[in-house]
Amino acid sequence: MTKVLVVDDEPQIRRALRTSLEAHGYEVAAVGTGEEGVLYVADSAPDLVFLDLGLPDIDGTEVVRRVRAFSEVPVIVLSVRDSSHDKVGALDAGADDYVTKPFAMEELLARARATLRRRASADPSPPLLSFGRLQLDLARRLVTRDTEVVHLTPTEYSLLEALATNPGKLLTHQWLLRKVWGQGYGSETTYLRTYIRALRRKLGDDASAPALILTEPGVGYRWVAEPST
Repeated sequence: MTKVLVVDDEPQIRRALRTSLEAHGYEVAAVGTGEEGVLYVADSAPDLVFLDLGLPDIDGTEVVRRVRAFSEVPVIVLSVRDSSHDKVGALDAGADDYVTKPFAMEELLARARATLRRRASADPSPPLLSFGRLQLDLARRLVTRDTEVVHLTPTEYSLLEALATNPGKLLTHQWLLRKVWGQGYGSETTYLRTYIRALRRKLGDDASAPALILTEPGVGYRWVAEPST
């Protein structure tokens, strides 16, 4: 049974999440402070954490940082804070996803399933990734669409690889810039948008109805294509 930890200072939220999650087959523990949350992760190693940011003792972003010092447990932030600053801060600290309150339980469960799937398949990426008409040969750094080679620049390929090897995960501007261009980058969002636009054009992805790369306004991008079986 999948063990889930809920860290939220509102008893009604803890009760509601426990009821819904247990009804869907999860084993649930719930605590009301950040310190309790960090200790529970250290002692009990849950499979997934739902974390509020506005805790009475330490901020949720600091909880993520402390947990990341010793654990790779998936963390989904649940918060009334909807500013890009708060989202980016939590994600850059190591959170896997961010859901704004109020939320639909169906969406939260879908995010949980997606996050757990990513962690379950977090072994080294297979040499060949398939997403419908698109294929990435990681060993040969070759991209094909309908068996036709897609000619990408080295930077475009590195950006595509960073996205496609983290399917479903919300990747911040700063993370992508540092991953693709290096640690000296982090704030050149216009630069990143230019490359995303070029990549979409070459992959045939429509920004208004994306099948591959979804824009999370003010925060980053998410690879939404489902892998082919």
